Amino acid sequence: MAKALYLHIPFCARKCAYCDFASAATRADNPLVGAYVRALAAQLSEVADLGLLEDCETAYVGGGTPSLLGAEKLGGLVSAARAAAPGVDELTCEANPDSLTDEVLGAVREAGATRLSIGVQSLDDAELAELGRLHDAACARERVAAAVACGLDVSCDLMCATPRQTDASWARTLEGALSLGVGHVSVYPLQIEEGTAFGRRWGDAEPAFNDPDVQAARMKQAQVMLEGRGFERYEVASYARPGQRCRHNIAYWTGAPYLGLGTKASSMLNLEQYLRLRASAPQLLEPPESAVRARLTVETGPRALTADPRLSALSLSLEFLTASQAAAEDLMLGARLTDGPAPALVSRARALLGPSIDDTLADLVARGLLAERGDRLAPTARGWLLGNELYGALWALAPGEVVEARC
Repeated sequence: MAKALYLHIPFCARKCAYCDFASAATRADNPLVGAYVRALAAQLSEVADLGLLEDCETAYVGGGTPSLLGAEKLGGLVSAARAAAPGVDELTCEANPDSLTDEVLGAVREAGATRLSIGVQSLDDAELAELGRLHDAACARERVAAAVACGLDVSCDLMCATPRQTDASWARTLEGALSLGVGHVSVYPLQIEEGTAFGRRWGDAEPAFNDPDVQAARMKQAQVMLEGRGFERYEVASYARPGQRCRHNIAYWTGAPYLGLGTKASSMLNLEQYLRLRASAPQLLEPPESAVRARLTVETGPRALTADPRLSALSLSLEFLTASQAAAEDLMLGARLTDGPAPALVSRARALLGPSIDDTLADLVARGLLAERGDRLAPTARGWLLGNELYGALWALAPGEVVEARC
């Protein structure tokens, strides 16, 4: 059954200037928030009754801003996830410093969360203001330190190549995060997306602060500083101290099946799991004969979901992949990891895709995007910096068109 569970909270106190996630500014006391949490709890019970969470090992409450829910609602949701998937041994909640109160910390820890991922982004007040964040640097430091002190594993999300950022301010942010005792750091270059405040401000222009060379230099700066302080880079954007890698994120990059609940949440299921879900959601289409994998995204909005949370009432978009397409996808996803795709995965892809895979892998090695490391082909620093080329070449091995549908 599904190895990982994702719960999406589509609410935040304010949309940040760069954010294109599925979320909307919502007051914490809006009745819709509580109704939505109750709807997710009902869906958790329904999928648990289907046996879809019997083998679930990790869970992740993301958003949006889960900490906006407050202690009672977020703690209750964590408890519901624990009850539905009792085998979970890593349960992460995302949080923003401005809503991560002591009460929220206590509630999620008591309910069974093991890990927090805190959206710090920067420890420079001018940069935070440009990004549209609600917290300042002092608040971020104090709340991260409180999370570490309460005994949870803590990750900091940081963003580089942003307005007003300099090499020096980026170094101060990295140093500040490290000084707080966190065990995991995720580092992302700013992407200026269409439909965001930044997208409207800069359009298709490439402002100097976000130039690809600046992004590469800041990511390298982070790598040098973090690895110099005992962190290991295990994925293109993620660093961890030994024993503190995020297992939930690794599931995404290793082809493990996962189930997503909530507006715009995505799932990746094998055919058996898809058919089991279809028993309670008959609106799901009969899969093509050649399909071995289904990707689903919940298209039902928060209000409609709360009005009728039954799985049978959901609107979903679907993608069906053949065995060959799934193998190419797994190669592409595995190239995000430091170790690269597992040898068994490469062997399976070779059996399904034929000689073309060896030609493609040889070309990627010749271009310096992959390199041999022991018995594996792993991404190089150049491969990560030119990720679109690397991932695109691997996905191009997939034959035919992915079957898409909506129900």
